[in-house]
Amino acid sequence: MSRRLHHQMTYDAPLARVVEMLADPRFREAVCEYQRVLRSDVEIDRSGDTMTVIIEQVQHTERIPSFAKKFVGDEIDIVQREEWSSPDTAELHVTIPGKPGHMDGTITLVETDGTTVETVDVEIKVNLPLVGGRIEGLVSDLLRKALVAEERVGHDYLST
Repeated sequence: MSRRLHHQMTYDAPLARVVEMLADPRFREAVCEYQRVLRSDVEIDRSGDTMTVIIEQVQHTERIPSFAKKFVGDEIDIVQREEWSSPDTAELHVTIPGKPGHMDGTITLVETDGTTVETVDVEIKVNLPLVGGRIEGLVSDLLRKALVAEERVGHDYLST
């Protein structure tokens, strides 16, 4: 079984400005800081219209229910990889190294009248008998909160 998450973030900025924000390591680091991650590393490689973003972060599991915490421990390593094939389209892959699950999906950017909507559409899969579905729901909720945080930081970033 798996769970889908479809989430949209709206920015009062043209697509080119949002692309520049997403390509800025300082923005990505600010998002990690806002989420209070314990440690993070951001790598961004741009070549023409293509871009690869890799964010490795370590989060504390204090807000994770005990049934899930026993699978990950006190800290959880998360690796997010975005493969931007054009300025407005990316493949998204999120893994938790050494743990039985992943998220795969897409990120798209669409501009209309100077406003850009970023859409994240992912499938969450946790390969654990009995509790996999519950953990997928938990991961979906955590990802949605992370995307809300990213949008808040993005609004601040774009207002400067």
